[in-house]
Amino acid sequence: MDRDGVLNDAVIKNGKPYPPATVAEVTVPADAKSALMALKSAGFLLIGATNQPDVARGTTTRETVAAINDKLMTMLPLDEMRVCYHDDADQCDCRKPLPGLLTQAAKDHAIDLANSVMIGDRWKDIEAGQLAGCKTIWLRQDYKEQEPTHPADFIAKTLTDAVEWIKKNNSRMDINLSNTPGLNFKEQK
Repeated sequence: MDRDGVLNDAVIKNGKPYPPATVAEVTVPADAKSALMALKSAGFLLIGATNQPDVARGTTTRETVAAINDKLMTMLPLDEMRVCYHDDADQCDCRKPLPGLLTQAAKDHAIDLANSVMIGDRWKDIEAGQLAGCKTIWLRQDYKEQEPTHPADFIAKTLTDAVEWIKKNNSRMDINLSNTPGLNFKEQK
């Protein structure tokens, strides 16, 4: 799932979402922990996948991104957070909407992407999930920006709505990797 706008609240400026600039700015939606605990209890592996191009742009540091990720890892029952620090000009395959963060996680953990779900609040998240072969849930936030080109499998208003849909519609997702040791951060170079 995406980080800013899904796992934590995005900072909204002129109708557009931005990541928190500091750890002090990090807030999580009221339902995030309970929704993710429901998925964890059902045996799901919970991996965040986030674009953080402000590092390439020089407006934040890897240390700040890592500190925010550390805070989220302690606040929420996440197994791992994967980060792309590139900007569009870098033409990497890990920057969403390309699926590199998702396909690499699948390779590293033997995840069946066809039986996985990508939850995101922006069109890039949905497209990355679709390109990876995942089911997709658009956590609609009504930003002033492009909507997904191809419809998501489900549109949710809250993370709880997304989790209820997953539990109801994905009974084939029976891979339990929640006890996999050593999961933490995977940074793309």
